[in-house]
Amino acid sequence: MTSNLVRPTTDPARPYPRRWAGLAVLCLSLLIVVMANTALIVAAPSMLRELQLTSTDLQWVIDGYTVPYAALMLLAGVLGDRYGRRRALLTGLAVFAAGAVFGSLAGTAAEVIGARITMGVGAAVIMPATLSLLVAMFPAAERPRAIAAWAATSGLAIALGPLLAGWLLEQHSWGSTFLVNVPIAAFAAVAALALVPPSRAEHVTRIDWVGGALSVAAVGALVAGIIEGFHFDWHATALGALTVAVLAGGGFVAWELRHPQPLLALGRVADRSVAGACLSVLLLFLTSFGAIYFVAQQFQFVFGYSPLETGLRLLPLAAAVSIGSAVSGRLAPRLGARVAIGAGTAVAAIGVLTLTLLDDGSGYPVFLVALVLLGLGIGLAAPPATDLVMSGFPEAELGAAGGLNDTAVELGGSLGIAVLGSVLATTYQREISAFLAGLPLADLDGPMAAQADTAVAAAGDSVGGAALVAEELAKNPFAASYAQPLLDASADAFSRAITSASLVGGVALAVGAVVVTAVLPPRR
Repeated sequence: MTSNLVRPTTDPARPYPRRWAGLAVLCLSLLIVVMANTALIVAAPSMLRELQLTSTDLQWVIDGYTVPYAALMLLAGVLGDRYGRRRALLTGLAVFAAGAVFGSLAGTAAEVIGARITMGVGAAVIMPATLSLLVAMFPAAERPRAIAAWAATSGLAIALGPLLAGWLLEQHSWGSTFLVNVPIAAFAAVAALALVPPSRAEHVTRIDWVGGALSVAAVGALVAGIIEGFHFDWHATALGALTVAVLAGGGFVAWELRHPQPLLALGRVADRSVAGACLSVLLLFLTSFGAIYFVAQQFQFVFGYSPLETGLRLLPLAAAVSIGSAVSGRLAPRLGARVAIGAGTAVAAIGVLTLTLLDDGSGYPVFLVALVLLGLGIGLAAPPATDLVMSGFPEAELGAAGGLNDTAVELGGSLGIAVLGSVLATTYQREISAFLAGLPLADLDGPMAAQADTAVAAAGDSVGGAALVAEELAKNPFAASYAQPLLDASADAFSRAITSASLVGGVALAVGAVVVTAVLPPRR
């Protein structure tokens, strides 16, 4: 199989002349996909109030995007190889924009979740298409720089999503955080037609639909089961989803090993370079998404920052990713990808472990140091890791390579929010329980008792719930004296929760740095 482009862009003697402008279009497409995930972190409180969401509703508003996004990327990447990578990009942008329009008009939890699912499907088509088109447009000598820009865009979007959402929420409702994606997607589609060349793999006789279905079932059930289990307990639904994931995953491996044209060549995945790079990407985004999840809550509910102020204070992460990517572009060619990836993963681990120093008097500077180190680590490690994954596949399988890399990104992000979020919630609930038990509510009866029980349950569930309860208490002259003690107790409990979650994430990343360095082959 060979890769076909309008111009032979992989020929170093005649590289595609508009490749850098085309790269800007691909990065813009990637930007809105990642921002849609992180913008919800600061938009969630507004949605919670206006739509009267339960904790289950809110979780699936977030993860309605994540599950199809993670599950479909591998199949979507292969379909792009077969039917056209630019066509896949345009299709994904159209689906994504349609979901955004629907989400901006939604008035119920079910409608918002449906909109997020639609956007997740579009994102799953867009993300691997951007990476496969990038590799198809650039000659081998320029690919590391192009991939560094692509990876830096992911880091920029992690911080820019909350910033843009915060700016919109200053003047508009939460629906604006959906609607803003529409003109950006439309512009990206028009620019792609002008600046991105068509590209596809030739001589693909058929698609491995069975392998595709098994991959979707395995990854989708795994992500759904992990989310359900860590957030809502390990009941029959969560365990059933994990059982489906194991069975489908086993079936996928068995089928792919026998298929003459597999969806994913497992022999390439077993290569040390590809395997080690995928592991590093998964761990980096596991930790970074988990960290952003609880740092944004600290900024909004403990420090009292507005959504816009929260976004501004996350920007150093984006700047650090850009700096790290620039350094990686010089470091990796000289010392090898193994050194750059190992060093970047270690720096990111130090950044997350910095948050274990948090105490009652800690302010923004501790978080600033942690965000900068985490961003530098991502910038150092992610570009060479992505380059290793893409280099491990031939031109005709760029979609599969992009889907594999992007599945590692999204699976890592899902695990980070689920696992670290669970550690965060469990620790917070344990730490604040003594304060809530000491409140003088036992003598209340009738409607007041029911209201008090509801308030205690909300305050004990999350720091955001405690902030809302304290806000209501402050309005009541009979209960106003309890508002500030509740805020202080919840802030202290949440600081301890961040310490626990950061320890888990930081140790996982530090161990991962050692493992990845051992797995990756030395520089040849």
